[in-house]
Amino acid sequence: MDVQEAIRTKRAVRSFADEPLAEDIVHAILNAGRRSQSSKNRQAWQFVAVRERDTLKKLSKCGAFAGHLKGAALGVLILTPPPEEFYGALFDAGQVAAYMQLAAWELGVASCLATLYKGDKVRGILNIPEEWQPLMAISFGYPADKKRLTLGPLKRGRKDFEDVVHWERW
Repeated sequence: MDVQEAIRTKRAVRSFADEPLAEDIVHAILNAGRRSQSSKNRQAWQFVAVRERDTLKKLSKCGAFAGHLKGAALGVLILTPPPEEFYGALFDAGQVAAYMQLAAWELGVASCLATLYKGDKVRGILNIPEEWQPLMAISFGYPADKKRLTLGPLKRGRKDFEDVVHWERW
């Protein structure tokens, strides 16, 4: 699969098969995030990889739309320093998430982003130091419906090119 195909066909999947991911696949996903671009090469991130079902269930209650974490084979939290310490950290974390998700998709692994609103609760569950923000997580796993991997580009939901691109000026 090439990058353009992955971008065209990637879908958010929130329902996963009860099947673990192989160790080499987990490492490939995490390594893709580690290798992503970062502002000034600061690499201002840390990852917490979670496979324990009970912990994933607890994390799934830390965001209004994080419920899919409880069924994932792997949850990855992307930790960043606070914006006042490094303004570009959240943009960089977004790139980390994109790299991880595209690498996973190529390997036949589905994913979905989750925003975590209860940072103190997350810190308590995972023993995260105060200087790191647990704002986002990604659930990974094989989709419960394997057809989700081969449905092709989305037919709806994307704005037209002309509606979002402005040339030279607005």
